[in-house]
Amino acid sequence: MRTDRRRGPAGTGRAGRAALSVLAGAAVLMSLTAPAAPDPEPAAAAAPAFASVNYAVAVDQSASLAPEDIKAEKAAAARIALGDVSATSHITVFGFAAAESADQRAVDPACPRTRLDAAGRESIGGCVEKLRGRKKSEGTGTDFPSAIRQGVHELSSGTDPSVPRVLFLLTDGEMDVTGSPQYGDPAHREAEGKRQLERELKNAAAKNVQIWPLGFGPAPDKEQLDRIAAGGYQKGCVDLPSARPTARKVSGAKDVGPVLERIFAAAHCLRYQPGPSKRPPATLPITISPLATVGSIVVDKGSPEVTVTYTDPLGNKVPTTGTFQDSTFELAGGGNTVEALKIIDPVPGRWKVDVKAPEGHRSLPVGVSVLWQGELRGSITMDPPSPQAGQKATVTMRLQTREGYEIKDPADYAGLKVSSELTGDGFAPVPLRLTDDGKGPDPTKSDGSFSGTVTVPESADGALKVSGTLTASGLSADTRSEGGQVSPGALPVTTALGPVRGEGHPGDTVTANLSVTNTTDAPHTLRLSLADVRAGLLGVSPAEIVVKPGASTTHEIRLRIGEAKAFEGRLDDGPLGIGGTVTVQDTTDDNRTLVRTPLSVQVTAEPGLLDRYWWVLVGAVALAVVGVLLALAWIRQRRGRRDPYGLMLHLISEDGDVLGVHKAGHGQKQWYAFDIAEAHSNPRIERRAHGQYAVQRSPEGGAVLRRRGGARTRLTANGRVELTDRLSLALGEDSVRPTAPGRPDPVSTGGHDDYL
Repeated sequence: MRTDRRRGPAGTGRAGRAALSVLAGAAVLMSLTAPAAPDPEPAAAAAPAFASVNYAVAVDQSASLAPEDIKAEKAAAARIALGDVSATSHITVFGFAAAESADQRAVDPACPRTRLDAAGRESIGGCVEKLRGRKKSEGTGTDFPSAIRQGVHELSSGTDPSVPRVLFLLTDGEMDVTGSPQYGDPAHREAEGKRQLERELKNAAAKNVQIWPLGFGPAPDKEQLDRIAAGGYQKGCVDLPSARPTARKVSGAKDVGPVLERIFAAAHCLRYQPGPSKRPPATLPITISPLATVGSIVVDKGSPEVTVTYTDPLGNKVPTTGTFQDSTFELAGGGNTVEALKIIDPVPGRWKVDVKAPEGHRSLPVGVSVLWQGELRGSITMDPPSPQAGQKATVTMRLQTREGYEIKDPADYAGLKVSSELTGDGFAPVPLRLTDDGKGPDPTKSDGSFSGTVTVPESADGALKVSGTLTASGLSADTRSEGGQVSPGALPVTTALGPVRGEGHPGDTVTANLSVTNTTDAPHTLRLSLADVRAGLLGVSPAEIVVKPGASTTHEIRLRIGEAKAFEGRLDDGPLGIGGTVTVQDTTDDNRTLVRTPLSVQVTAEPGLLDRYWWVLVGAVALAVVGVLLALAWIRQRRGRRDPYGLMLHLISEDGDVLGVHKAGHGQKQWYAFDIAEAHSNPRIERRAHGQYAVQRSPEGGAVLRRRGGARTRLTANGRVELTDRLSLALGEDSVRPTAPGRPDPVSTGGHDDYL
């Protein structure tokens, strides 16, 4: 149990993000079968039927290949060898072209049969480097029969026949043996080549060797590759279409590595998860499924100079060898162009692969992927658990991770095959079809819960058992069964369990209603239990309910969520669904099962301070915003009270005559500056940016006159202020305050633009 994989307080939740918005606005082979499990608790992991695979990689070395093609083939061979998750698998790698003279050979050995334990994985990178492109003088045709013959020999000589045998054939062309004397007269070599190819394919099928061809570039004949795939052994590692040999063709050598990994996963019954590709320095994210029990993070570095560090979803930089917390690590190929970190019991979630390189080694992109095998568990229920003969029952098989959580991503169980049947006394087995398509008895599409209906045969007269088996490539098979009893008639006590209300945090309690009707004149005691959930995650209470005679009541069922430590930091990646099965038995009626139904409880991380008190923050921000708006309004009002716009400035002679009237504009910083033009001949007021005088309104009424130098004088509505020894200034009676500061007044005297 991972008891120490935890971080500190949860990050900002939904409420916290709302508060911030306010602030911002203002691989394992998988034909595994577990025995039937009458015990409702999760079954122990089943032993795999195939613990390893023997495989060979035949790499085309014909002269048509460019150096980059050979490099891509070598990297591809290393990727699958290092990515294999089984320490007991074996790999053989060899190159092939054609022998066109007596001193040539069609096959060039590169890596002899190598066990992929720690030492073997580390040695693969070096021997793969022996692969090379051939010169024209070395025999440059494409001899498929010889390549297949060599692969079958390597895979079937001295090996355990119970271990799968797989040959990967990489080529950029089609079969060409026209230059090979071993195929007879030149005129008949092509026909002889086809005959020998058919013979070698039959031999491969007879010796249980699958052949998975991969062609790249424009030259390969896809139809010929399809015939080669179909000619070898057809039974895959699991009885699913995805595990049957298939030919693939890609446009160029750059796609060979990722596609070979994909077909390797299909042949080896592993799951494959591709990741991004970037030039260093970069951080490459890759996700490991919660179903994974072992996986390899494969990094195609392009250059041996690239260095890699790995960070798990909990933020820990993990070691590349040994044990850290509950995971075991083993790095291979660290000094080569491809490396892989094998992890047993990996932390599920989003991993970060950080890649760096010195100057001069950053031109090639670095790719990342994951090959993994996993464990899938299921729980099965029948509703009602004690049906009558001829009655319809709904069967549900729900998927779970090995830790008891619901599966979030349907891609994790893509390709799953679910088989189910009803057996019992008095009738032949009845097959069931269970689907997860959101139709009929299945309420929700792609939620990991497969449902179907079955009618109990009229001849049924005793025990019933419904069973289901989950089979998926890369995931260990799981078989579950649930027993029941044919009811002779209406039950004395009937029950119905409602849905769980709401969601909760660790330590919280959520509830559901159990409706109970007792039709007898005696009390009945009901016992409640919870299964198909890991200890510590969820509990149910009360343990017993006593139903009075003739009563029809509703009882609250309490489901207590485990403490935060039970979730081992998993809640940091978002809400988790806990799947369980509630069973209600009538102990008064020979422990007859009245209810056996799946339930789901959604659990979220305990909110942090920001989540808890977001309303305080939002309120404080709102008050601050209101305060700022009030302050701005006050400043605007204050400025408006001093705005000189609309003041009618009267220039008065020493005899008291009005010599001119000038309307003030808005001015600069609420001061309207002006001068007296032609003071001794034809005096008048003119706006000047840096004039001798300036006026602004006074909040107490009237205006204030400022002279150059700073002296200020109050100018009342009925008073005068002396400007010179012969001139003074007064305010006209029409010096009204404008209703909308900044809006031009249609009446203007003085003939000058307002100073803004």
